[in-house]
Amino acid sequence: MRKIEIDKTIKSINVMTLGCAKNLVDSERFTGLLLANGFEYTDNADTADALIINTCGFIKSAKEENVQLILQAADMRRRGKLKKLIVTGCLSERYNKELSTQIKNVDFFLGINSDEKILKILKGDSKYILHGERALFTPKHYAYLKISEGCNQKCSFCAIPLMRGKHISEPQDKLLNEARRLAKNGTKELVLIAQDSTYYGKDASGKQILAQLLQNIADIEELKWVRLMYAYPRQFPHEILDVIANHPKLCNYIDIPLQHISDNVLKSMKRGIKAFKIKNLVDTIREKIPNVAIRSTFIVGYPNETEQDFEMLLDFIRETELDRVGVFTYSHEEGTSAYPLGDPIPQSVKDERRGRLMLVQQEISLKKNNAKIGKKIEVMIDGRENGHYIARSRHDAPEVDNFVFVESDAELQNGDIMEVIINKAEEYDLWATPTN
Repeated sequence: MRKIEIDKTIKSINVMTLGCAKNLVDSERFTGLLLANGFEYTDNADTADALIINTCGFIKSAKEENVQLILQAADMRRRGKLKKLIVTGCLSERYNKELSTQIKNVDFFLGINSDEKILKILKGDSKYILHGERALFTPKHYAYLKISEGCNQKCSFCAIPLMRGKHISEPQDKLLNEARRLAKNGTKELVLIAQDSTYYGKDASGKQILAQLLQNIADIEELKWVRLMYAYPRQFPHEILDVIANHPKLCNYIDIPLQHISDNVLKSMKRGIKAFKIKNLVDTIREKIPNVAIRSTFIVGYPNETEQDFEMLLDFIRETELDRVGVFTYSHEEGTSAYPLGDPIPQSVKDERRGRLMLVQQEISLKKNNAKIGKKIEVMIDGRENGHYIARSRHDAPEVDNFVFVESDAELQNGDIMEVIINKAEEYDLWATPTN
């Protein structure tokens, strides 16, 4: 890192976070450090002295969006609207040299885990070191808990290990302290995230100890809901299913990216699992956890995906009727082991396959939602918009899943948990009224 010139007139900061919830936690951590050392936070980049952009470098579309935003910010810096512009995160980690060469008016391009560097650039010294405190960018009633960094899986399409490195589990006592602190400050729902949450503990002890972590976090008195995301299907720790099924605070919900169902594609993707094991795992999850919601993501247009492979995926979606589904089109990423395969499938075909799959899932979602009409479910209030309260059920993670719109004459608060009865269903959302 080049010589730092401290500008003591910098008092206020703004942070722009791009990409996933894991990135959001990183931003919350370094923002917490900056606030603890005397900086003020402003929600508007136009009024900030310094802007920090935390980037995503996952797939082509995200990279293009990130570069455009950096260019816009660099223009603000050129015009004197900002006193300091710092770019950090995955994109900057992966393409530091290229970005530094091609984009002017950015003061520093930093990689991941740059909290102390950011503070040093802006202040020069550290009067206060954090012990897990964060400046939450989520509403107060829910928060993410990042239980590990990096990934040891070898998926051929994925550039995350290039940027984030090997899997490193956070110590359990540190996570429990962070969870307790969040709960004391009003967090009611804690969402556990990682690149591969089910690997948790194996790097440190040789054993997967996610079940123990889930149990201990759910035992924290002030927490009401605990949700697991980013499970990996290979070497899935089946012991977590009993924990989720038996603890009332653990949401009957599992996010488990499956990516494909064709053995031909799975082998090339280096997923380390075959279709029959995936199907058995889905059956086991449903058998062990009553009324469970399974969320998954898939990739279409992978280099060796034939039309027959795609039809197999469509059939799997129809037969399995997963509760929540997201679909990405394949992104050709340099440095990955799939890169030499090229990108032979036209984007138009990828988009068409994605559209067909999502249409099938839309029908499944509507069918499942219609079956809920007249039934009672528990929801958490997230906010109010257009005269309705916006809520989520235990089957819905923040930001990525469905809404339950609640009509109520009573004044409700964010984080309120209540029973509602479903009156109306749409493809992805439900309408309800409180039962009491």
